Amino acid sequence: MDLQVQPPAPSPRVNLRNDAVDAAAARDQAGERAEQQLDQRKQAAANAASRLGPTSEFQKFLQESTGKILPVFGAEFFANAPSTFAPILNAPVPAEYPLGPGDELLIRGWGSIDINYRATIDRNGLITIPTVGSVVLGGVKAGDAESVIRAEIAKLYKGVSINVNFGQLRAITVYVVGQANRPGTYTVSSLSTLVTALFASGGPNANGSMRRVQVKRAGKVVAELDLYAFIAKGDKSADIKLQDGDAIYIPSAAGYVALVGKVNSPAIYELRSANDAIASVLDVAGGLPVVADPRRAFLERIDANKNRPRSVEQFALDEAGLKKTLKNGDVLNITSITPDFSNAVVLRGNVDQAVRAPFRAGMRISDLIPSRDYLITRSSTQRQNSALNAGENERTTGENVETIASRIGGLIEEINWDYAVVERINRDDLSVSLLPFNLGKVFSNPAGADNLLLQPGDTVTIFSQKDVLVPMDKRRVFVRVEGEVNVPGVYQMSSGETLQQLMARAGGPTRNAYVFGVGFYREQVRKEQEANLEKAASRLENQLRSEQSKAVANIRGSSTADARIAEARREADLMAAQAAVARLRQLKPTGRIAFGLDPRELSFARLPQLKLEGGDRLVVPAKPEFVHVFGAVNVEASPLWRPNSRVNDYLKLAGATADADLDNAFILRVDGSVVSRNTGNWLFGGFGGVEVMPGDSIVVPEKFDKETRWTKFTQGTREWAQIFANFGLGAAAIKTLRD
Repeated sequence: MDLQVQPPAPSPRVNLRNDAVDAAAARDQAGERAEQQLDQRKQAAANAASRLGPTSEFQKFLQESTGKILPVFGAEFFANAPSTFAPILNAPVPAEYPLGPGDELLIRGWGSIDINYRATIDRNGLITIPTVGSVVLGGVKAGDAESVIRAEIAKLYKGVSINVNFGQLRAITVYVVGQANRPGTYTVSSLSTLVTALFASGGPNANGSMRRVQVKRAGKVVAELDLYAFIAKGDKSADIKLQDGDAIYIPSAAGYVALVGKVNSPAIYELRSANDAIASVLDVAGGLPVVADPRRAFLERIDANKNRPRSVEQFALDEAGLKKTLKNGDVLNITSITPDFSNAVVLRGNVDQAVRAPFRAGMRISDLIPSRDYLITRSSTQRQNSALNAGENERTTGENVETIASRIGGLIEEINWDYAVVERINRDDLSVSLLPFNLGKVFSNPAGADNLLLQPGDTVTIFSQKDVLVPMDKRRVFVRVEGEVNVPGVYQMSSGETLQQLMARAGGPTRNAYVFGVGFYREQVRKEQEANLEKAASRLENQLRSEQSKAVANIRGSSTADARIAEARREADLMAAQAAVARLRQLKPTGRIAFGLDPRELSFARLPQLKLEGGDRLVVPAKPEFVHVFGAVNVEASPLWRPNSRVNDYLKLAGATADADLDNAFILRVDGSVVSRNTGNWLFGGFGGVEVMPGDSIVVPEKFDKETRWTKFTQGTREWAQIFANFGLGAAAIKTLRD
């Protein structure tokens, strides 16, 4: 302590300081706080582990009945809450707090004397201020400490202003006994309350009561706390400040009941007494949710004195039911309301949005669907809104390219005006009946029989033409024609109209139109080709597994050297076969239908009388100038087409390699058909004498002589001719197969 007294002067000033003590005390306090915080974290972790430890017998019993472990209401509050006891730092000191030994005061004064002094009340209840003397503070309330100290200083010095703050407060000792999770002696802050001390001890154990925690002082019960009131409602009116020597007693719980089903907080609840009613427990649990059905509650009860100790009763949670007394071991199960509307009808399907509308007497379908605008789906509206961004910068006639033209006519879902249905439930026998009606007549003749009278619970379903396919004559037909026609575009055709009529609508062919190369594409055919292609790939995979099994069996019977060679060959074949299947799956069928026209045909009148369907696409190309040669040739090229030229003529230009398998060469015609040696009998010259048409592709596979047909398939590509024919693939697919 540094005590400095100035020499006498006309206005004598005394400077009282103990800064050195302050610095040392601050360092000591910082160390103590760090240790205390570490201890607090350790104890909080221990409390959590112990609280969430073994389950009670009642919890195990409920697990067998309900299939899950219900928590004990309030237990997790202690398991997760941080320990906040001894000492409480930086908390305001209440004015009514009685000072006692160990409490620290910070005294500052100015005027005729300068004071900056830290004092601690000793065991006699005194502090000693140099040049002032001893001041009695034991038992003085914190709010009166400043006036007491000012009065003592005023006895010696005049005109002094005093300010008193509090530093570290004393610790007190309390005892936690009974059914505590961690009973024992605890040193806590003198500002601690019953709740903070309960945190220190981890709260009640599995058998302890949360509803009747008592504080005993000098042999008398001075407070009784219901923790449920605090946890559920924040009521701390019974939470008192502790004094040195207080005993916290946790008695055994009076009993437990369980709330299950549609309650806000399914859990196990402690009974406060043997006369607790259902209403009091529901009040703690936060009441019932809106989906709970108060008309049906089931109470399961245990009576160990009976031969069959378990029983159940049903009652309503009305005024009498809420007053029903609960007993230890009861399980209250509250059911959910039936999610059924008593006054509603439903509209769904191809509509703007599915709705549940209120029913009213005399309501008809026209009341549920006032106008046709209600039948425009959200997806249709979205397509209309995105029409401005639907196009591409470049126009293309590629088979799978999305363009503006391909989307024309698809802005709205076509309604099935002839058939819609009302589903009606018969409440007597719970049977469902269907009442079909003509949707178009509801709007054209609202007074007709199709404008059905609705009943509560009816469901009205509207279909599009895609939901339930309508006859061809009733479907809308938007088709696209492009290429070498006078007026290419998208046309709406009537049911039953044909290709010739479409060509007439488009102004007929131009002088550059090439009849043999006409491409006709249909979406349904594309889907079927796609499904068949997947089946072919799966079939080839099965064949691969079979061939590999045979190869492995043959290798086992071979000598060591031969086995190594055979195994290497088998692995190579396997890799090649897997690559072939992968390439096969990369192919994209186009949905093209080959017309099988004579290559020399010049008249569009010979096109088949094919009835058009919505989404059909007709491409009339110009006459190509080239022929393409692929495969086992010296130079893969596209020489100019010459009239009356034959296969052999182009093979001479390209030059067949030594490994060329000319016996299995084939022609991929510009019309989508495939010509090979197996497709017909040639009058002269054999396959090499077949006339090649403009745009045709000649494919020459390589010649291989391996053990399995899989090797021939994957390496020689001789089976690809059939694939091209079956799936409407063009010459562009050759690159996919060979890369």
